[in-house]
Amino acid sequence: MKILVCISNVPDTTSKINFTEDNSKFDTNGVQFVINPNDEFGLTRAMWFKEKQGATLHVATVGSAATEPTIRKALAIGADEAIRIDAEPTDGFFVARQLAEIIKNGGYDLVIAGRESIDYNGGMVPGIVAALLDMNFVNTCISLEVEGNNATAIREIDGGKEKIATSLPLIIGGQKGLVEESDLRIPNMRGIMMARQKQLNVVAPVDTNQATKDVSFEKPAAKGAVKLVDADNIDELVNLLHNEAKVI
Repeated sequence: MKILVCISNVPDTTSKINFTEDNSKFDTNGVQFVINPNDEFGLTRAMWFKEKQGATLHVATVGSAATEPTIRKALAIGADEAIRIDAEPTDGFFVARQLAEIIKNGGYDLVIAGRESIDYNGGMVPGIVAALLDMNFVNTCISLEVEGNNATAIREIDGGKEKIATSLPLIIGGQKGLVEESDLRIPNMRGIMMARQKQLNVVAPVDTNQATKDVSFEKPAAKGAVKLVDADNIDELVNLLHNEAKVI
């Protein structure tokens, strides 16, 4: 089985976010980038298939040379080969179009992507890839087993879970639950040294129309000052909740 894990290079949630050029561009200065958490769950599950079933594991990302430390972390964790599409990820469709080309030419049986990235939370890339390539698709996937050409997946739905039987080739949108958080891999020194010898292919992007353009960014409004209400003044509390907070 040949597996591709799609990796997004996203800001660590502890990083302070700022914008430049009249709030039209994300400021990367001082920002620490990491593997998108949903992709990390998928990478860990793919490592299980590699170790238990002898699968071949590749990883791919869309981004500039600045993303290479993140993709090399995936190599250090255990991926066999990495692919970097040399382009700025302008929107979800652009990213999906680039990944679809890699998948089509790579002959992958299983593609694991995160259901969404934690920077823009678009949640569209795996579904668009599946549509472009006419592949079976399971989103919000929290469990995946593969035996031969058959796959069994469990995904979250409103009010519960759904068990699905399908077949390869398959793309999933994985998330927390695909593996336990305690199972996530941390690169060790041997893995880091071996990653330096593994292949990282840089490929040119395919031509595609840019369907969207970032006009401006805006931070959430600052939280207002806390108002303290005397415990005996219930009428005032109700008034504030109703007329000011507008939650009742």
